Amino acid sequence: MSDAADLDPADPTPPPAKPPIWKRRPWLIGGTAVVVLAVIVFVASLLWSLPLGRALEPLANPTLVIVAADGSPIARRGSYKEAPVDVAKLPAYVPGAFIAIEDRRFYKHIGVDPKAILRAVGANAKAGGVSEGGSTITQQLAKNAFLSNKRTFRRKIQEVLIALYLDARLSKDEILSRYLSSVYFGDGTFGLGAAARHYFDKSPEQLSVGEAAMLAGLVKAPSRWAPTENFEGAKTRMKTVLGAMVDTGVITQAQADRAVQQVHVQAGRPKLPVGSYFADWVFPQAKAVFENTYGETVVRTTLDPKLQAQAEKILDQAIARDGKALNVTQGAIVAMRTDGRIVAMVGGRDYKLSQFNRADAQRPPGSAFKLFVYLAAIRQGMTPTSPILDAPVEVSGWTPKNHEGKYAGREVPLITAFAASSNVAAVRLAHDIGRDAIVRTARDLGVTDPIPNDLTLALGTGPMSLVRLTAAYAAIDAGEAPVIPHGLADWKKPAGVKSLSKAELAGMRDLLRSATQRGTGIEAAIPGAFGKTGTSQDYRDALFVGYVGDLVIGVWVGNDDNSAMNGVVGGGLPAKIWKSVATYAVNRDAPRAAEPEGDDAVSAAEDPMLLNPDGTPVEGAVPADGEVPPPADGAAPASDAPPAAPAAPVIAVPAAPAAPAADRPAG
Repeated sequence: MSDAADLDPADPTPPPAKPPIWKRRPWLIGGTAVVVLAVIVFVASLLWSLPLGRALEPLANPTLVIVAADGSPIARRGSYKEAPVDVAKLPAYVPGAFIAIEDRRFYKHIGVDPKAILRAVGANAKAGGVSEGGSTITQQLAKNAFLSNKRTFRRKIQEVLIALYLDARLSKDEILSRYLSSVYFGDGTFGLGAAARHYFDKSPEQLSVGEAAMLAGLVKAPSRWAPTENFEGAKTRMKTVLGAMVDTGVITQAQADRAVQQVHVQAGRPKLPVGSYFADWVFPQAKAVFENTYGETVVRTTLDPKLQAQAEKILDQAIARDGKALNVTQGAIVAMRTDGRIVAMVGGRDYKLSQFNRADAQRPPGSAFKLFVYLAAIRQGMTPTSPILDAPVEVSGWTPKNHEGKYAGREVPLITAFAASSNVAAVRLAHDIGRDAIVRTARDLGVTDPIPNDLTLALGTGPMSLVRLTAAYAAIDAGEAPVIPHGLADWKKPAGVKSLSKAELAGMRDLLRSATQRGTGIEAAIPGAFGKTGTSQDYRDALFVGYVGDLVIGVWVGNDDNSAMNGVVGGGLPAKIWKSVATYAVNRDAPRAAEPEGDDAVSAAEDPMLLNPDGTPVEGAVPADGEVPPPADGAAPASDAPPAAPAAPVIAVPAAPAAPAADRPAG
């Protein structure tokens, strides 16, 4: 018979009981003891290594107050915490208020109060929910300093263990001092020092009975009872605390009655917005430079508040006036000095409605990217008078086109092609000088954005930020590169900045001047203006970037959903906005540009018939946006029909570029 058959399931005899632990084999007892001891040692080591002073340390995100160049405050961000308090230096009723309402047996328990826990369990069961807590002040300190706010059983056990440890390691006054120095009081304030200053403009030592009671009442629900937002609610809660203080003997009933009538909120810090487009952009720079500390750290920036306000107004009014007809809903403006100081940044029409900063967003610059193409050509020895064919072209199946299909149908000087923002000329030029030279030039001027790996880069198909693009144009104005955009007043120029050559500056300034005097940027023409238009495919983005004096301005308009505008080009609405901002700055405080001399003088490459003796443009010398201006000798009057375009030659290139949509507007 098998062994299984010997087993009788009906046999009532129970299996033999295990012997008591003290009668078991020694190695089993020793192994269990070792495991238990190891766990105890591990928990003890964790507790012993706790940084007990954490509650006294500054916050990881201290308050930074951003001020403009003139010292006027712009924004405040971060949590507010003052230096730690010492309960021994406070009036007795101040810590007494917190003990009365939060933990009446604080000086009697061992960090955890079983009576309070049982009382809370009973009250919650009776209420059918959480109506009362059983946590001691020591437990609250453990949670605030070392744990998260997650309501889990594990976190509660950790809280109890840490509270027991804190009570064993620290005196009651030390625990209470750490608690009062770190507890949250609403409105972004942590610690009694910050709360007293924020709500009553006092130090903790100066608090009255009522003020102490009101602050003690905030701890349970700081957001709900913050007196700056809900004074009546805070006052009602204060009366509850005063009653508890009377019950515990901290104050008399007469003192409580007087305290109710004597509490008034007097904010110690003026209200400031938490951000703006510029503040959001500069905050990371400030946090990287300034160390964590108590109180508020004032950060002086480069912002010009008057220019900022005017730029905001100009952009909003322009879109309000023309936006509906042109299908333009958003815009951005960046203004900086030639050393990279941001003096104005408008990231959209209304920061309250949308905090997305379009000035720092990635959008295709269109023909504004041609700055790098032409500078690369000048670096290779070309000049504004060097010829380039302005006629239809096909590049490995891709057929770029000029705006409205207008071509000179012949070779034109680079300056003419640049002024008219000829797309086909830019593509031919990019092919001739090579993509690597263009990319290297863009990198030298500080562009860090990815650049397309084909000849479409010549037409600005690779997205980049308006801030970075404006800084590249600032390099031409400054005569050195790269120009690093920055917003901190005490910013130091890094090493590695190199001067541009005389030929580079003379050539590019000729080109940029031609665009504003007789090219696609004529709407931005003011004395001393240099710049370039840009329009992305299907009129999704329109830009104008340029400078006057030492002020460099970039303007973008478009739509957040990337929808097409109604034929808006860089020489239209953006150029008009640019002109308004630049004119305000020049008239307000910038020196008027003198007649150009030397490198800034009108070069021989420019049309000598640009202006009539009375200063008015020669008929036909100022083209419409995208139209190629007539040659310098005036051989093709504007009234004549343009010459027939020759057949499009095919340019052989090593690698076929990706084929975007064939038609791109000129800038």
